[in-house]
Amino acid sequence: MSRSDDVLKVHRLVHAGGSTALLEWLASHLGGWVGVVDAEAEHGPAPEAAVRGAAELGARGVRSAVLHGADRATLLFALDGRRVLAAVLEQPHHPGAPALLADAAVPLDLVLRAEEAGRREERVRRAEAQVREAVLHLLMNGQLSTAHQISATLGPELPDPMRMYVVECPPGRRGEVMRICRELTGGRAWIVRCPVYVRHLIVLAPPDPAAVPATGDPLAEALVAAAPECAVGVSGEAGLSEAPAAYTQAFHALAVARASGDGHARFGPGPELALAAYEAGVRWAEALLAPLHAHAPRRPQDPGAQELRATAHAWLNFTSRATRLLKIHRNTLTARLRLIEALLGLDLARLADQAALSLALRLTSETGAGAGPGAGAGAGTGDDASGAAPGLDDVLRDPRLTDWARTHLSALTGPDAPPGARDTVRAWLAHDAQLLPAAAALGVSVPGVRKRLTRIEALLERSLLQSPSARHDLWLAHRAEDLAGCHKPQKG
Repeated sequence: MSRSDDVLKVHRLVHAGGSTALLEWLASHLGGWVGVVDAEAEHGPAPEAAVRGAAELGARGVRSAVLHGADRATLLFALDGRRVLAAVLEQPHHPGAPALLADAAVPLDLVLRAEEAGRREERVRRAEAQVREAVLHLLMNGQLSTAHQISATLGPELPDPMRMYVVECPPGRRGEVMRICRELTGGRAWIVRCPVYVRHLIVLAPPDPAAVPATGDPLAEALVAAAPECAVGVSGEAGLSEAPAAYTQAFHALAVARASGDGHARFGPGPELALAAYEAGVRWAEALLAPLHAHAPRRPQDPGAQELRATAHAWLNFTSRATRLLKIHRNTLTARLRLIEALLGLDLARLADQAALSLALRLTSETGAGAGPGAGAGAGTGDDASGAAPGLDDVLRDPRLTDWARTHLSALTGPDAPPGARDTVRAWLAHDAQLLPAAAALGVSVPGVRKRLTRIEALLERSLLQSPSARHDLWLAHRAEDLAGCHKPQKG
């Protein structure tokens, strides 16, 4: 090949494959070792002759040199202040090697600089994504002041009030959908890649000041119009302090959006369990969680009360995927759950105990204010003569909880409910929300139960099969209804 052909080849390789492709071709073409020796880092293991030669080139302050050995020659070309293109070739070497390496030095230097800038940009992008995720964690844990301080360094300001959107993107398109979200919101929304679901984006956007229809949402409609393969769940309007509830609402709305022809849905109206249960249940919740809030780790590396509470909340919402949210190993998650069970006297394999813990966490703060140091109580215990905290059944007997349960379950027996909807849900809950034993109890296949529950998700406007799931609230609603003696078995 002529020198002009070699130069053309060099430029094509730089554009197509970057520095690695060019160095590999030079090594193959010249029949020796070719690489970049860097004072701070090396492109692969460099021969001693190349390292020694690069140091000598720098010491002499020259731009190029050839060092001859007994059977090898080392050709050196300075790229910038710290990098050297080196070739270690057997004697006699390719006659065109010096010219080819000189021609390759300039484009190689440029592409190395571009690659380094790209790596810096990627590190900045990852760091920003991690900071945004950290802000989301702070919001979910009620640490609003710290969340505001950190978010102010990145912008935009966290919207308060806001609506939360959970956007389910096609595989590999989260970055593109993030760009569309920024454009549609004029850069006013706080957008985070979901740390649990790799196809989800979480968007906190200020409410549209214009009149909004009862069930629609202008941003969700525009987003689905711009990215038709997306599905969008939208929460009700909420303050930042209500971020955990807003996320749950948006996630339940996403389950409806998947099944709708519009591709988007807003969380349906309905009473919130925590509001209905607060007055009757806060003393029970504080007593149940008192051992957890009072827990002091024996060693500095052991989890404290706040970490255990965050672990419980993450696991109840995301089950095994909580490891992604908490950034811990699955064995660490298992060990923390065993400790929580021991502290609270619960069996978290049972849906009943999961539901009790879920409600208690929603009714209390991280500080556990008001909980006495020895006030621990089992999930189902009642009042005693000493005035101890009520049990969960006592809470669920409150008329406000009975009314909430009736409203929460009314869709299962309404005119749009498929035959046997209530009994399907009851069987599923009675078997700790496990499909296999529920299918056996109902005498149908596992896919049949899954199909029934998918239809019931659209009916309830709540997610059942994917976490965060409404299974805990459904269990509590059925228990409240049973305690009130108002359930009648459904036929069909």
